[in-house]
Amino acid sequence: MSDVAAKRRIALVTGGTGGVGRGVCLRLAAQGYRIGFTYNSNKTGAAELGKEIEALGGAALFDNPDISDPEQADGFVARVIEEFGRLDAVVNAAGPYAHQRFISTFTSDQFAHHVRYELVAFFELVRATLPHLRESSGSLTAVSSMALRRYPARDALSSVPKGGIEALIHAVAVEEGRFGVRANAVGPGVLEDGMGVNLAATGDVPPKMRDAVIRQVPLGRLGLGDEVAAMVCFLVSDEAAYVTGQKIDVDGGYGL
Repeated sequence: MSDVAAKRRIALVTGGTGGVGRGVCLRLAAQGYRIGFTYNSNKTGAAELGKEIEALGGAALFDNPDISDPEQADGFVARVIEEFGRLDAVVNAAGPYAHQRFISTFTSDQFAHHVRYELVAFFELVRATLPHLRESSGSLTAVSSMALRRYPARDALSSVPKGGIEALIHAVAVEEGRFGVRANAVGPGVLEDGMGVNLAATGDVPPKMRDAVIRQVPLGRLGLGDEVAAMVCFLVSDEAAYVTGQKIDVDGGYGL
């Protein structure tokens, strides 16, 4: 892709201030993309990321809409289109923190919360952006989880909604390929940074458990959010023009 072509390309990234989302934004900005991204509560981090995107030669628009709400999803997408004129890539890297709990212990409200802010939010993102991706023959990429291949106990609040997200990815790949739209997913393993920091801080993944996971990773270490972002950006790129309906785990071999 030429520099001129790249500078005409627009991406929408949810969860832009997260470990993976931030890496995606910066990598795409370095290629000249203009980016609309969402954040949850880290307004300062969002402003800093916007400046970094601009320093790399890109342009940024950001806000904290509730994408699970149809009106807010439509509103943010409309702002991106109004500001940048088109949409070539959508990356879903947002999701609430998921406490590690046994199925027998979480409530209906807890489960519904995760279904809404992960699965329903992803559907609304797809619904709102698909007409624009058809126009550009664009790409949709979701950050999912390697837990759908190797399920770790107590991870249902995170992995169950992501199972639905992956099903939606398959649906888009099969039904929208005729318009040139590609849809794929990337499954992070246990990460050193990003959500991995939160899991350690809350005690959901204590040091002994973390060490046990590392011993089971063939590459002998935890991953980094930017390593996941690299795979996401490959799937966004023209290099992956014949890749759709796939789920690629970036987990150091932990899922084997």
